[in-house]
Amino acid sequence: MLVLVSANVASPNCASRCGNISIPYPFGISAGCHREGFKLFCNEADDPPKLFMGSSGVQVLEISTQDSMVIIDSGILRLAGNAIIYTAWMVPLNGSIYTMSAGRNNLVVLGCGFSMLVGLRERESIPTTGLMEYDCTSSYPNTNVLLFDSNLIPIQLAQLRHVTFPINASLAIIEGAWWSKENTMTLQKAVSSDTSLGASKGVLHSIPGVPIRTVISWVFSSLSCGEARNSSDFGCLSDNSECREYVKQDGSPGGYTCHCWRGYEGNPYERHGCQDINECTRPGEYSCSGQCKNLIGSYTCTCPHGTTGNPQKQNGCSSTKSAKAKFPGFSTVIGIGSGVGALLIILVVLFVRRNLIIWKAKKSREFFFKHNRGLLLQQLVDKDIAERMIFSLEELEKATNKFDEARKLGGGGHGTVYKGILSDQRVVAIKKSKFVIQRETDDFINEVAILSQVNHRNVVKLFGCCLETEVPLLVYEFISNGTLSDHLHVSDPLSLTWKERLTITLETSRCLAYLHSAASISIIHRDIKSANILLDDRLTAKVSDFGASRGIPIDQTGVTTAVQGTFGYLDPEYYHTRRLTEKSDVYSFGVMLVELLTRKNPCVHMPSPGASLTAEFVLRLNQEKLFEMLDQQVIEEGGEEVNEVAAVAVMCLSLRGEDRPTMRQVETRLEAMQTVANNTGMEQNNVNVDDGNFSRRYSMETECMSSMGLPR
Repeated sequence: MLVLVSANVASPNCASRCGNISIPYPFGISAGCHREGFKLFCNEADDPPKLFMGSSGVQVLEISTQDSMVIIDSGILRLAGNAIIYTAWMVPLNGSIYTMSAGRNNLVVLGCGFSMLVGLRERESIPTTGLMEYDCTSSYPNTNVLLFDSNLIPIQLAQLRHVTFPINASLAIIEGAWWSKENTMTLQKAVSSDTSLGASKGVLHSIPGVPIRTVISWVFSSLSCGEARNSSDFGCLSDNSECREYVKQDGSPGGYTCHCWRGYEGNPYERHGCQDINECTRPGEYSCSGQCKNLIGSYTCTCPHGTTGNPQKQNGCSSTKSAKAKFPGFSTVIGIGSGVGALLIILVVLFVRRNLIIWKAKKSREFFFKHNRGLLLQQLVDKDIAERMIFSLEELEKATNKFDEARKLGGGGHGTVYKGILSDQRVVAIKKSKFVIQRETDDFINEVAILSQVNHRNVVKLFGCCLETEVPLLVYEFISNGTLSDHLHVSDPLSLTWKERLTITLETSRCLAYLHSAASISIIHRDIKSANILLDDRLTAKVSDFGASRGIPIDQTGVTTAVQGTFGYLDPEYYHTRRLTEKSDVYSFGVMLVELLTRKNPCVHMPSPGASLTAEFVLRLNQEKLFEMLDQQVIEEGGEEVNEVAAVAVMCLSLRGEDRPTMRQVETRLEAMQTVANNTGMEQNNVNVDDGNFSRRYSMETECMSSMGLPR
């Protein structure tokens, strides 16, 4: 359960409580008492009064500014059927402010006789194969789940082959601290006895008397701390507070929150809201068996006069008075000798311990270097590459100030990235794994093997690796301008210009065409998305994160393998058949084109349950209403070229891989478009567009296919 600070305060002249729940700013009930997105409703007709998130109907159980958390009653999701069920666990809250706390919640499943898939990425499924099977005697308590950093979790249930009865399952996202043995039985009894659940299958349903406690994280703003300090809307108003940036599950920035300094408590979003606490009045939190004195922001603890010892331990102070020795001079000599002897023993122990730690660290580095070097040599064609690309751990620790948090640039699915400065003054990006498992080691070794065979201006350059850690460290060229996703998904109405978007698209297609058909082996990236496209100071595209990539001999068309990728960008044919081909990258590239045209995130944008951004895109195009979902900047700057890019996107999104073009064909088409765009004096061939008409799908497909007869 969250430890809530009692000093949370509301804005002046605003209600600070609803029943027994404290309401601190930025939350509030009446106008002028809350920030946008934090409006609450207190239903005083209930006894005791109940608190809700605005008009959403979501009941609030607790609020904490200290932990930036809200505990809500999210209810139970009941699913039933005789075949495959697709649904999503969704909290109807503002996704830019609120996200479900993955670390504090458990996924609880009640039921049997079905297989279950949570999410579409192998990394975020359970277990690592992505599939969980149940029978009628199994249960699923007390298991932590790596959840999406979002208010939306895609779920798929399928009836087991040997089971004849229909699926009947109940799912809930529950605060881990609440999910104890006693509450396990409480929830099971409540679900089995609540007959009203049967009438609300497929939607979240509250159980009277049994609140389903789900922890939701919130941020004050989507800005970073640096951006917020330079704005007029900086939320950390209290003198004794600090700004902390929130990092999402995928490593991307998610806004900021404010917190009182250690030794203070209260509401950091109010002026003078963080007040000094008296640690001496809280013996349960701050132990002191001696004399305690409160200081501003701290406290001291000393032994009383005439005693000595450790005052922070219970009975840690003992009297220094003793019976007079018969021979005081002899006793003094004995005491001094004992002290010197004890000091020498301590020094010897510390010396031996220090040398033992150094010896163990050296042996550990030697072991990992030998092991990882062997794995690398097995995959590299040119054995000399392994020797030329190796960095020592000492050099990389020096370059990053021992991987200081201040050097952290962000992270992706395969690790955290730090900025480093090498001894030769090269600025580099160093990727360090988040998890110490064999899967991560294999991914890092795979990335070295892939990138050592690639030489292309639109692929992030790999300088080398360090093999002296359990999971190798990778050293890349430093790309200073963030990712394509960072530039697209900003609150400002203006993003990249149409010309810049078209250039980034063309450069990415050139890179993928090179990987598929011009490298020494055919390389399939397997995780193409806007977050993996880095941009330098000139907005040149650099494809990154090759941990999931696969090399396929040039005489083969594909390979059967486990599903990896990002939900929203994943090729549905690859997901269902596990057959990986270059057309899987083509599909992901098509999703990215839709993202460039609409500035909507494919991972979170769902217009309706079961729908997707790409499905809505194709539907609107067929209904001649595509302009309704396009980015306004694209409409104003793109002109007739928007239709052609939309046509290319639709062909890339064909459900059957054989109906999609190759990346070489896509590159040729985009290159021709840019040539026409740059030569404004030339007539644009094969373009006949009516004003406002974005639905010329089939004529444009025919036009595009006429230029896609080039060999692979």
